[in-house]
Amino acid sequence: MGSEVASQALIDGLRANGVEVDVVGYVRPGDHTRLARGEIAVQSRYIESRNAKFYPLLWLLCSVAWRQPYTAAKYRSADYGRLVAKLTEPGNYDFVVIDHPQMGWAVRSIVCRDVPLVFVAHNVEHDMYAQLAAQSGIGMRAIFSRESKLVERMENWLAGICAEIWTLTAHDAKHFEASSPTAKIREIAIPASATVRVTSAGLKEFDVALIGNWAWAANREALIWFLDEVCEMLPSSMSIRIAGKGAEFAASRYPNVHYVGFVPDAVAFLQSAKVVAIPTLSGGGIQIKTLDSIASGSLVVATQCAVRGISDLPDTVTVVSDVDSFAAQLVSVVHGPCAQERSDHAHAWSAARSREFVLQMQRACHALKLQSAGDRTFRRRLQSQQP
Repeated sequence: MGSEVASQALIDGLRANGVEVDVVGYVRPGDHTRLARGEIAVQSRYIESRNAKFYPLLWLLCSVAWRQPYTAAKYRSADYGRLVAKLTEPGNYDFVVIDHPQMGWAVRSIVCRDVPLVFVAHNVEHDMYAQLAAQSGIGMRAIFSRESKLVERMENWLAGICAEIWTLTAHDAKHFEASSPTAKIREIAIPASATVRVTSAGLKEFDVALIGNWAWAANREALIWFLDEVCEMLPSSMSIRIAGKGAEFAASRYPNVHYVGFVPDAVAFLQSAKVVAIPTLSGGGIQIKTLDSIASGSLVVATQCAVRGISDLPDTVTVVSDVDSFAAQLVSVVHGPCAQERSDHAHAWSAARSREFVLQMQRACHALKLQSAGDRTFRRRLQSQQP
């Protein structure tokens, strides 16, 4: 998932600056991947509601009983709390990072109340759920509206008790500056998920590439729009490949559309296409798929929503506003020349963003290490406010 890629980028950025990082989380059932350095698995646990059997109902009941967001109830467990308590005894860590507001409940398990906290806001999540509520029927509208209100409450609480808030876009930074004027806001320019590899712009295997975690509602909405609206306007000779989990329904829609499922190397897949299509219609935060697409050096056609939070785009990216221009631009790019100079510019843009990210993380690490020696206000903040 994009959020997991962004989290890993932050972990890598900390480690690149000499910080030893322990990551506490869950593993998906059936995932036998060996844990990486510093990863601590609490237990096996379902993550996506779509494949979680009867658990979504249980999580919904727990969220009502605990008066917490459904997306927080999914991750809350006694085992997790006990492990956090064991790990966060005084002197063990210089600072603790709370990744996503849904993990705010874990703050109560932290034993050392003097350690500075960092709240990572991948996006303004309550706005995202408010958007979903506006787009849904009566039943789901009530669920999403409740989720929006409870997530907003958790976001505000974390903003009030944390030493720093890390956002991934300027838009989100401005939101927290307005809602939490006393908080230290730090905008982090997340890089692409893979190292930039310069390739020849002329070596292409197919025409159009799409990639994403299609089980996520916003991504699924975008893919359905692309298949229903954009593909109708494209010539049948144009070869289109879709990568990522959860898009099996796209396999038989058109003879020229091929679903390839999970790909081990996202950038290599994107580099094989003449153009990358990013038809995002809704959502928040920054899109890792957009950064990866730029890093690939391939030409990109994207909606305005797909480039949110990304400034000074390279000229390999064309932003469109409607279905007609989206389809027309794809056709134009596929039948146009592959310019090596533009591809090189995209590679350079991505490399510069990666360098800036390391510097930003260096400044953040320095500030937090200074605070870890003198911050004694967390206990008071924690006790004075309720999530």
